[in-house]
Amino acid sequence: MLAASAQATSFTYVNARFGTTCTFPDDVFTDRQPEPENGDGQEWLSADGASLICSGILNIDNDTPKGFVTAEKADNGPAYKITYSKTGKDLATLSGIKDGKIFYERRLFGGDGVIRTVWIEYPPALKAKYDALVGPIAASLKAG
Repeated sequence: MLAASAQATSFTYVNARFGTTCTFPDDVFTDRQPEPENGDGQEWLSADGASLICSGILNIDNDTPKGFVTAEKADNGPAYKITYSKTGKDLATLSGIKDGKIFYERRLFGGDGVIRTVWIEYPPALKAKYDALVGPIAASLKAG
């Protein structure tokens, strides 16, 4: 077990457009998807059905962490259920089920007018594996 964790390598992604950075194990999220044309972020897939997105958007609506969480909780579509939420001065965190997968989302609301996001999604059968990864990945989200 110790040898496996010692071999794990981390990759830090830095988004050129918004300066969003996040660090994650690149031996888990191995399949880098093409960058969107607008350059707002990047997505990686894992071999076992998980995905990770690190991105940024302009906060054109002057959204707040509490406003974001309230709006998301109001979305009562059948394939989307929030089971956990937390807000802080410049931080919003959500977790739940979307389209049959567990998701975890952290958003940082920057004073520079940018909302930086990390989104991790994985099959419920892999909960133990990915629950252990979510905290460190989410904690690595920051402005570059």
